[in-house]
Amino acid sequence: MATFLYTLGRFAFRRRHFVALIWVALLTLAGVGAASAPTPGTTSFSMPGTEAQKAFDLLEQRFPGASADGGTGRIVFKAPEGEKMTDAGNRATVAKTVKELSDGSEVVSVTDPFTTDAVSEDGTVAYTSVKYDTPGMELADATRDALEAAGDDARATGLTVDIGGDALQAGAEPGAAGEIVGLAIAAVVLVITLGSLVAAGLPLLTAVIGVGIGVSTITALAKALDLGDTTSTLALMIGLAVGIDYALFIVSRYRGELADGRDREEAAGRAAGTAGSAVVFAGLTVVIALAGLAVVNVPMLTKMGLAAAGTVVVAVLIALTMIPALLGFAGRRIRPAGEKRRPRGAREAARTDGPQDSPKESEKPRTPAKPGLGTRWASFVIRRPAAVLLLGVVGLGAIAVPATGLELGLPDDGSQPTSTTQRRAYDLLSDGFGPGFNGPLMIVVDARQSDDPKAAVSTVTAGIKGLEDVVTVTPAAFNKAGDTATITVIPNSKPSSAQTEDLVHAIRAEGTGIKADTGAEVLVTGTTAMNIDFSQKLNEALIPYLGLVVGLAFLLLIVVFRSVLVPLKAALGFLLSVLAALGAVVAVFQWGWLGGLLGVEEPGPIMSMMPIFMVGVVFGLAMDYEVFLVTRIREAHVHGETPAQAIVTGFRHSSRVVAAAAVIMMAVFGGFITAGEQMIKMIGFGLAIAVFFDAFVVRMAIVPAVLALLGEKAWWLPKWLDRALPDVDVEGEGLRALDSRNADPDADNDRELVRT
Repeated sequence: MATFLYTLGRFAFRRRHFVALIWVALLTLAGVGAASAPTPGTTSFSMPGTEAQKAFDLLEQRFPGASADGGTGRIVFKAPEGEKMTDAGNRATVAKTVKELSDGSEVVSVTDPFTTDAVSEDGTVAYTSVKYDTPGMELADATRDALEAAGDDARATGLTVDIGGDALQAGAEPGAAGEIVGLAIAAVVLVITLGSLVAAGLPLLTAVIGVGIGVSTITALAKALDLGDTTSTLALMIGLAVGIDYALFIVSRYRGELADGRDREEAAGRAAGTAGSAVVFAGLTVVIALAGLAVVNVPMLTKMGLAAAGTVVVAVLIALTMIPALLGFAGRRIRPAGEKRRPRGAREAARTDGPQDSPKESEKPRTPAKPGLGTRWASFVIRRPAAVLLLGVVGLGAIAVPATGLELGLPDDGSQPTSTTQRRAYDLLSDGFGPGFNGPLMIVVDARQSDDPKAAVSTVTAGIKGLEDVVTVTPAAFNKAGDTATITVIPNSKPSSAQTEDLVHAIRAEGTGIKADTGAEVLVTGTTAMNIDFSQKLNEALIPYLGLVVGLAFLLLIVVFRSVLVPLKAALGFLLSVLAALGAVVAVFQWGWLGGLLGVEEPGPIMSMMPIFMVGVVFGLAMDYEVFLVTRIREAHVHGETPAQAIVTGFRHSSRVVAAAAVIMMAVFGGFITAGEQMIKMIGFGLAIAVFFDAFVVRMAIVPAVLALLGEKAWWLPKWLDRALPDVDVEGEGLRALDSRNADPDADNDRELVRT
């Protein structure tokens, strides 16, 4: 592989105008496709195989036109001090609001609180529910604006009016200011690492081009492939991060090859052949992790994972081709590693003195560089590997302890900032009616196989009323055929509580007995039940997903490192960093530690997607650092250095770049912490802290400590397996053969063959 990528890199360097034109054409084509693509239709959230989804599908069949998966809005009114909502003036105001809402587009129904018993016992709070024919995430902006404006007239009369429901969920957006700050930090880190604005600009430019192609392609195919608005979110975040990192590794290696005296075309080829090989395998691990989300069997996650995986593939291809081309355009503006900027006069003299990178210049002896921080740190770890390993494992283990108390759920309006109308509506309902009114359960009774459907439904109603934590059970509403009924149950606890989850399971257990006695099937659905089923589905899929992703990556790393223990160490280190990150997330977002610092106003359950999301994203990124760091160590070892010397050499060449890549990742993810949505805050914090733990504790401390303790055994591989594995030559051994031929005075013809 190294020889092929070396040839590709030199070709891209020489034919840079052609390569750049190809990528600009692809970006233009994707952009035009996105701009001219038809507007995608509605893509409702679905979870095949769950009871809540089965109930929704049944409602669509038995109650046609009822829009079972349609969005809902809830307007909550509170009377001024000393008044009640039942007063004539307040009743008239509410009636006017209901009338205005009923005339809106996409509206199926609007309830009157005075005819549906939606007034609190003390008469101070009332609410009206709005049902739409379109899922909440897919509502038109005009419909959402009309809902938000519906209470303006009521507020003018002195009523307190707030609005909740999923109809206001237009999609969680990260804070734009945070993203800008993250990219600014990334730019500063690149300048410090690569030594010039031009070199720093290359990774940013190629990352933006790659993300532009990926996201534009997703937009262009949204209608044909039924992709929702959220599909490109993960692709944007991951594509930007890995695009910067992959380009950074190749540009850094290019500067190192220049420092070794190679001319610029040769240095570009060498960088593509060595660092490019690591980019290919690092990209494969990320693709495996993202595409593996399909095992969860949630269409939305599958599409997000595949879209992000496609963007990563684009990032790899750009790093291997466009970066060498841009290096050719940059010329002398990118200096060798360690070279200081020369005075203007010296630069102009160099420009006129013979050909650039002449052999005479490359043969001049170079002053040994002062050992850097990476070299000194690696030497320290080698001297005290057991202490470093123990400290790293114990430290991460202590941080992971809170993960043992992990409680999963999906955020509701109760986790919103108190400044939002959704949170205020949630609190008003809780105060006036009890917390369970924010998460009613819908019971669907399929009595088609029952001899007496009405009697069966009555039995269901009576059974539910006898359960704990039930406040209200509404009368059953039958369909036209009289064989299916819906019942609304109001729990006594808030939607995200363990008591409400227990109630859902209790109703389902009650339904099992009822089906045996009457033949009627009882199904529990609604937003709260969907969230519970979604959390359970993700929990059940976590172990198979982890096994698939880690197993495939383990096999891939065996091929890369030609070792059994090194991939095993990589997988165990990743698990340790993810557990520590989950522990930190639990401590902040569930227990409330340092919550005020991050703007966490309401600690609560951790988003159910968080564990599997962190496994998928962090595993791919963690393997990036593992591949880039350890391949350089193995390269030095294969080329004759002792295990200890190879560790120092690997850190001397790679630690600075890996650290810079990690800081860039943390900056990109950290930008999401500034978002108003707690869910986005949680994702940003979780990914940023996981990258910190994995890069700076696991890869920079635990990995060299383990390699130092194992010594030569780290690279042990059974002979039969060694013979069976393909030789992918990540270390660039094939390039050493090129060096041997180039050292021959009759090697000109060989070089011409390589050039073609």
